[in-house]
Amino acid sequence: MTVASGTAALLDLFLPRTCVHCDAPTGAGILCAPCWSRLPLLAAPRCDRCGHPSRGRACTYCSSLPPFVRAVRSVCWVPDPVSSAAVEALKYDGWIGIAAPMADRIARLAWPADVLDERAAVVPVPLAATRRRERGYNQAELLANEVGLRWGIPCWADVITRERNTPTQTRLTPSERSTNVHRAFRVNEAARGVRQRIAGAHIVLVDDVLTTGATLNAAATELFHAGARIISYVTFGRARTAAD
Repeated sequence: MTVASGTAALLDLFLPRTCVHCDAPTGAGILCAPCWSRLPLLAAPRCDRCGHPSRGRACTYCSSLPPFVRAVRSVCWVPDPVSSAAVEALKYDGWIGIAAPMADRIARLAWPADVLDERAAVVPVPLAATRRRERGYNQAELLANEVGLRWGIPCWADVITRERNTPTQTRLTPSERSTNVHRAFRVNEAARGVRQRIAGAHIVLVDDVLTTGATLNAAATELFHAGARIISYVTFGRARTAAD
């Protein structure tokens, strides 16, 4: 036994890891297995394009998407005691190790065949520089790196930047959210070969949560104007609409 492994064993004995939601022992994990099994997964049937549960109704969510967005997928609903605990552990509490099991679930989502064939890279929704310094990392980039590894495609974390530190979207109305992030993103012209990489590509934007889609739509619009042919979205959580 090495010194490092011995130290880890002692820490697990005297300070056992517990689930961020229910406080049950987890071994090496951050969320326990029973809590993972209680994630409120999006129900079937779902819209083939936006992935929103349709329950036999005509889809109304797709109308909020720009025409160049091909498909949208999410793992589970938020807010919810379990899924919110996972998102908050990653986003606010510094438990970056939870990105990998979250990405496992993201990577297993079903997509239309053309998305599977065409997706060229994953791109995380960027944070403003001040927000990233405060947090120490970008949770969307952690997820995107892990998802890219599982899909076998690159993560282009450098292709777009967030030009201003917009106020949090949490308490804003849908129209206020769109205004808040309008022109908040820019192609990073300092990145090597950025225009050549984006040109004609099918890019999958990655974020932790989809609420109204305003942030993802703003980032996708910048990518489209820079030459991307089509964009899809994937997130861990998705907020319910009034119809849900």
